[in-house]
Amino acid sequence: MSYTLAELADKVQGTVKGNAELMIDGIGTLEKADVHALSFLANPKYQNQLESTSAGAVIVKNDELAQLVDNAIVVSNPYLAFAQLSHLFVPLTESWSGVHQSAVISSNAQLGDDVLVGPNVVIDDDVVIAEGCVIGAGCVIGRGAQIAQGSRLYANVTLYHDVIIGEKCIFHSGVVIGADGFGFAPASYGWEKIDQLGSVVIGNNVEVGANTTIDRGAIENTCIGHGVKIDNQVQIAHNVVIGDNTAIAACTAIAGSVSIGSACTISGGVGIAGHIEIVDHVHVTAMSMISKSILRAGSYSSGSGMESTSKWRRSVARIRQLDNMAKKISKLEKILNKFSEKG
Repeated sequence: MSYTLAELADKVQGTVKGNAELMIDGIGTLEKADVHALSFLANPKYQNQLESTSAGAVIVKNDELAQLVDNAIVVSNPYLAFAQLSHLFVPLTESWSGVHQSAVISSNAQLGDDVLVGPNVVIDDDVVIAEGCVIGAGCVIGRGAQIAQGSRLYANVTLYHDVIIGEKCIFHSGVVIGADGFGFAPASYGWEKIDQLGSVVIGNNVEVGANTTIDRGAIENTCIGHGVKIDNQVQIAHNVVIGDNTAIAACTAIAGSVSIGSACTISGGVGIAGHIEIVDHVHVTAMSMISKSILRAGSYSSGSGMESTSKWRRSVARIRQLDNMAKKISKLEKILNKFSEKG
């Protein structure tokens, strides 16, 4: 699919500088884009590449930058404009239409108009899939699950029973929604399993990355709000509640009964202990361990930053001495106080 530069600018409310009739058939980086591709400058440290880029046009944020290239689209937020235009160049991924003959679909399931069902899909009793959904090859959709209009499941996604999915959601390969939470009661003979009686409810416009797991609730539901973005290999335990438009990066693990507010960002590799609350507009930096509630918006970190191994070893050695040092300082304070009193 090709578009004129004017057509692309119109879609992002931008202004064309240069040849408005230039045909664009793809998007590329400043370094590798060709004369038929559109690129963008979102990070100032790449500005020097404007002079050498072969891109047919570049999305920039002001007229001064536009003068450095032959053709440009000027917008206030180039990265957002790039994101919006990227939807136009997605290649078709399905090689089938309608319901593939190898799919196994219960006679009680309800499929809306224009639903695509791929090879070897299994759809259980009482499933409801609304119009325009795409169910990729090898997906399994459990009894009573519901998928709203326009959602897409890539290959080998599993939805357990009674899971509810909103509109225009995307689930990448290997996602498992609604498996049992980690619930066991200690007993003299070992562990007694606690059956997980809740489900998972996911709002509209949610995207979940490959091999991420979201567990069903123990009694009440695990709930994911509208617009939430979850990266690959994230673990979300039972009864977690995540507010609208929160984004969670890869390899984060969230323990049970955590409440995370709206518009939060959780960076990669974060661990969040169970039964705590995180309010709206909190940013947690990478590899942090959150062990207590965060009740005020802002940025939070834990752990120590990277340094050379030799320096890190010295720092660890000093940390191990802190307790003894604190005791010595306490003794010295008492001695100084006595001298002060005598003085």
